[in-house]
Amino acid sequence: MLAAALACVAAWAAASSGSRASAGALPAQKERKGAAIMHARGEFEVQLTPAGTEDKAEGSTLGRMSIQKQYHGDLEGSARGEMLTAGTAVKGSAVYVAVERVTGVLGGRRGSFVLHHRGIMTRGQPKLEISVVPDSGTGELAGISGTLTVEITGGKHFYDLEYALAQGPGAE
Repeated sequence: MLAAALACVAAWAAASSGSRASAGALPAQKERKGAAIMHARGEFEVQLTPAGTEDKAEGSTLGRMSIQKQYHGDLEGSARGEMLTAGTAVKGSAVYVAVERVTGVLGGRRGSFVLHHRGIMTRGQPKLEISVVPDSGTGELAGISGTLTVEITGGKHFYDLEYALAQGPGAE
């Protein structure tokens, strides 16, 4: 299942990726509820480790993995998380959900936040959504919101985090 999960994640990223932009923060381009939208770009390494035994039954296989990541570029930090997967008997159809806590420095601000992943592949057609969990920001990243896209090029993983920081606790 690990091989299937990795293949699915790679297919999601490949199908949803555009051209990779170079690392470097961009000036604010838009606003989200009064907060400037920024971009953080860079590379990351990921290690997936099977956690427990796969649950195989007719038509599907369930799996669970631990996630460890190292982010480089505009986001310098590490992440730990958990992933649940389900593969089907139909080639190219699978799903995964994951949560990861990212801790580090983003745009010169230190803190942490949580990302929520939802990936669905229907007969080879991928859909991947990764978003910041509301109210999960800590330290100087309190009030963070946003989405993250992934691209895999030449075996390397790249991210583009589009984010905003609300002004003060409970700001919308």
